[in-house]
Amino acid sequence: MIFQPALEEGRLLQRYKRFLADVELASGERLTIHCPNTGSMLNCMAPGGRVWFSRNHDPKRKLPGTWEISETPQGRLACVNTGRANTLVEEALRAGIITELAGFVGLKREVAYGEERSRIDFRLQYPAGMAFVEVKSVTLGYPDSSVAAFPDAVTQRGAKHLRELASLARQGVRAVQLYCVNLTGIEAVRPAKEIDAAYAQALQVAAEAGVEVLAYGVELDAQGVRINRRLPVLLGG
Repeated sequence: MIFQPALEEGRLLQRYKRFLADVELASGERLTIHCPNTGSMLNCMAPGGRVWFSRNHDPKRKLPGTWEISETPQGRLACVNTGRANTLVEEALRAGIITELAGFVGLKREVAYGEERSRIDFRLQYPAGMAFVEVKSVTLGYPDSSVAAFPDAVTQRGAKHLRELASLARQGVRAVQLYCVNLTGIEAVRPAKEIDAAYAQALQVAAEAGVEVLAYGVELDAQGVRINRRLPVLLGG
């Protein structure tokens, strides 16, 4: 994925009300932009840190830009726009990069399913049947560690998705939890049980039920981002 138009760089002043961020450009101009991340963004932002945002010229929109990338306190880059994850995954699926899911003959996004009335990110059709793929964007890293973690805040919705996947797996339907690790300098991912023990337990139960747990890392800079490698998932934390 190439960022078009090119991203602009600034310095973070503050993030507030979850969806707003104030940034300052090199020219001294200050802007309030949209923050498209509902999580805590723990460890992936700091006042004064570099950020990159996409400029919006649509007069119907209230804010002039969207926060895309953050430089973390550890010096990594994080793609904080969680809305990018599914597009990245679809690009990688169609390019055959996610080899475990290769060979599908049909792809649909945002399909309703499950006993708890969920929507799956991807339903893939294979000659032998379907696969249901749930995607989560990972941006939580820790100092002196190359292992990222998910989630960065308690997520009842995430646990619900794991229950739905586990139910499918028990019925013999292929179910996949895929972590898109949108953070540079990472070599593995784990459940953040120190933040959400219930989610970590739900992931363990889902894996035992037959849900496939995959993680893929990205190549990321201010020009673009793409999924480029498989990462191990450390279910034990």
